[in-house]
Amino acid sequence: MTDSLVIIPTFNEIENIEAIIDAVFQLKKEFDVLVVDDNSPDGTANKVIELQNKYPNHLFLEVRNGKSGLGTAYIHGFKWALARKYDYIFEMDADFSHRPSDLQRLYRACLNGADLAIGSRYKKGVNVVNWPLYRVLLSYGASFYVKFITGMKVHDPTAGFVCYHRSVLEAINLDSIKFIGYAFQIEMKFRAHLKKFKIEEVSIIFTDREQGKSKMSSSIIWEAIFGVITMKFRSLFTKD
Repeated sequence: MTDSLVIIPTFNEIENIEAIIDAVFQLKKEFDVLVVDDNSPDGTANKVIELQNKYPNHLFLEVRNGKSGLGTAYIHGFKWALARKYDYIFEMDADFSHRPSDLQRLYRACLNGADLAIGSRYKKGVNVVNWPLYRVLLSYGASFYVKFITGMKVHDPTAGFVCYHRSVLEAINLDSIKFIGYAFQIEMKFRAHLKKFKIEEVSIIFTDREQGKSKMSSSIIWEAIFGVITMKFRSLFTKD
């Protein structure tokens, strides 16, 4: 069994799921893949089941009852991974906004001493393709805001392309994670920061999806804006 698991949360990703899975399994470094599907009505889970015949013992599927949020999907995947022998657990989107080949760079960063490696859009300027200007400004501004409030020296705290050493996930009380949208990404990094884990950013090029629909919404944005303040305030009074 490989030491690495890539968790891919899905909801209506039928246009992308086969191609992204094939791309991961074509890499030189061996990864297992866990798809956490929120009962997609478009047949995403059925396609994964079909692909399990092609990648037996390396492609896994967990189907949840309904759309419950990105954060809870990853928590589900983290617990699944920790119940097994994986040392390196990755988050990656299904829509090719993250290049599968960069999984190997995140892996090397952790092998070289990082506890948490982040695929960063903003470590070296702004490396984003196909986003309108307002979206770039919103994301970059959010990153500056998070750094200011939390004190984390992370250029891309909202990034969803990361590699955790299992020790990080074992040290965090996953049941106490508060957020379910993109604020989940900030909270996980902040928890690792508070526990003094070594965080390293690896510069990547982020490309907006070409197939399927974005899951971004105004409620997710507001959760991130106000959630950061409450998260920081809570950290002053609890070590959880």
